Amino acid sequence: MRLNYLFYSIGLVIKYVGITLLFPIIVALYYRDFYSVIPFLSSGIISIILGQVFKKLSNANGEIENLNDIKKSEALFIVALSWIIFGLIACIPYLFYGINLTDSIFESVSGITTTGATILTHYNYPKTLFFWRAFTQWLGGMGIIVLFVAVLPQFAVAGRQMFYAEAPGPTEEKLSPRIRNTASALWGIYTGLTILAAVLLYWAGMPKFDALCNALSTLAAGGFSPNAQSIMGYNSNLITWIVTFFMFISGASFLLQLRVIRQKNPFLLFKSEEFRVYTGIVVVLSILVASALYINDHYKVYDAITAAVYQVISYTTSTGSACEDCAQWSFSSKLLLFIAMFTGSCAGSAGGGVKMTRWILVFKSMKSEIFRILHPNAVFNIKIDNTLVQPEIIRQIVVFIFFYFFIFTATSLLVTLIEQDATIGISGAITTLGDCGPGFGAIGPMGNYSNLHISTKIIFIINMLVGRLELVPFLVIFQRDFWQIKQN
Repeated sequence: MRLNYLFYSIGLVIKYVGITLLFPIIVALYYRDFYSVIPFLSSGIISIILGQVFKKLSNANGEIENLNDIKKSEALFIVALSWIIFGLIACIPYLFYGINLTDSIFESVSGITTTGATILTHYNYPKTLFFWRAFTQWLGGMGIIVLFVAVLPQFAVAGRQMFYAEAPGPTEEKLSPRIRNTASALWGIYTGLTILAAVLLYWAGMPKFDALCNALSTLAAGGFSPNAQSIMGYNSNLITWIVTFFMFISGASFLLQLRVIRQKNPFLLFKSEEFRVYTGIVVVLSILVASALYINDHYKVYDAITAAVYQVISYTTSTGSACEDCAQWSFSSKLLLFIAMFTGSCAGSAGGGVKMTRWILVFKSMKSEIFRILHPNAVFNIKIDNTLVQPEIIRQIVVFIFFYFFIFTATSLLVTLIEQDATIGISGAITTLGDCGPGFGAIGPMGNYSNLHISTKIIFIINMLVGRLELVPFLVIFQRDFWQIKQN
């Protein structure tokens, strides 16, 4: 790992994160919230100066500035460190509003990782702060590195390594030779869908500011809302169904959506095995939850369907917003939602979790092993979308699943011991690792994480970062060879 490459890349990221901190100032000036100019202007200036310092430390020359020969290990470390630094810088404005350091970092990391878990106990804050919460989720939904690949020429060559380091999928989808063009197109779709969502929510009767913030959070599969009761607080079925649709879209692969738009063929969606499974699981779980609500919770049919579809998609895509206080539902309904937390959205989406493609390949691998028991000499190729999946990919997925559940189990036990509450321990561990947001009990949709022990909050902060980057960059950090430092 070469320090000059590291310093230069991190310097670039910090500098441009500082520029994003200037956007809330526009909101502050629009609403004449002049006090809120200070937190964001101060944070932005600090970040830009710090970025320049890192660039100076790199002693960058032409080769370094183009990042021509960046290594995969360096890309992984840069991405992991960029997200940690982004979370620390993004927490600074919260400090100006009387929120302590741990809670500020928790809210900030929950935002950038699109988790949607909150420590806010009241919502008597300026609009500027609520915009920042939603905006951090929007930036994190598509990924800050993907954004910088799209807009910064310095990442034009290194973009492919960093693209996969930030969003490591089970398989590497074929991208255009110019990764920057792909990143730009993805951000174009993402922005267009966000604008469309905001317009539709405003048309449905949501206040203008709330429509913007909820659109930013929904397309990011985030869940932060300026309303203390989330989407339930708007008391509108039309708004609920609009948000439901865009949550579902945010959980589908944006690369797949890009192909659909370029080829002008919506039927390409259902040629994707992952999208078919994703849709199927949402439909089946929604039917089961709606049935449970109708039978056990005595909901009317339409209300049961609306609540079930919304909450299933919310947890499947790891959005975590709520149209109902599902923590009050019967055990069977909550159990089904708990299962939804483990499914995850599609690879290449804004959502978190294990991802549908991994589950598909795990079950196909299990089927092949059973087949080999009966037919030891048979050759069984595992394919997805008629593309052969190499054995090393399957091994990587098995390792990923093992570590995912190992981290979930370990953090569940630790938090249960700290909080003396298994509901908080188990649901909090999966909602933070899967970036789902609210859990059950005290940390349910209408609750918050503010009263948890500081150790629990730190564990959940780590879970959110590890879950957003899908373990890989963090697992690499524990390799001894990774820490061989070079100056050049």
